[in-house]
Amino acid sequence: MIGELYEDALRGGGPVEIEHADGRRRPLPVREWLAARPGDGGLLDRCHGATLDVGSGPGRLTVALAQRGVPVLGIDIAPAAVALTVAAGGPALCRDVFGRVPGTGRWRTVLLADGNIGIGGDPAALLRRVLTLLAPSGRALVEVDPPGAASHVEPLRLRSGHAVGAWFPWAHVAADAAAGLAAACAATVTDTWEEAGRWFVALHR
Repeated sequence: MIGELYEDALRGGGPVEIEHADGRRRPLPVREWLAARPGDGGLLDRCHGATLDVGSGPGRLTVALAQRGVPVLGIDIAPAAVALTVAAGGPALCRDVFGRVPGTGRWRTVLLADGNIGIGGDPAALLRRVLTLLAPSGRALVEVDPPGAASHVEPLRLRSGHAVGAWFPWAHVAADAAAGLAAACAATVTDTWEEAGRWFVALHR
């Protein structure tokens, strides 16, 4: 979810909606990204060692881990998101996960929270990239859709009033499809859990 409309929403501008190809719209959940969410606790508790928060947004998880004394770095492609994270006391850089990332091959934990497995619309390509970022004993913690949900890729765009962003692909992966995705990437699902209606999986190389 990139572009000026996303950054305006983070800065507290007017309401922004996510638009689907069939015309359905829903609010961009900026408030959920700005403050602790139910279900964050179990995710944070599983972050062991140096942790990379991919698509960290305004940084609620990055900041929470820093406050716990966990070595952490948030990366996001939106400068406004990175600025909010840094202002809140979390270390963050403006980086694309597919580009140059500090500590490649040395992260003990990589986070893909808030549906960020959808980044780029190709979850296998994203997961393979994440696996290269991990240390040999590291693991990825990924938020997924509930079991039984349809795993799919769809075009989305952002809209605010008369302003409309460009279409971008976004992927959805259900919890019961995660094992197959992991296997296709030479990884293994080692844990699945649900908390506050949110679903997560842990993957190891």
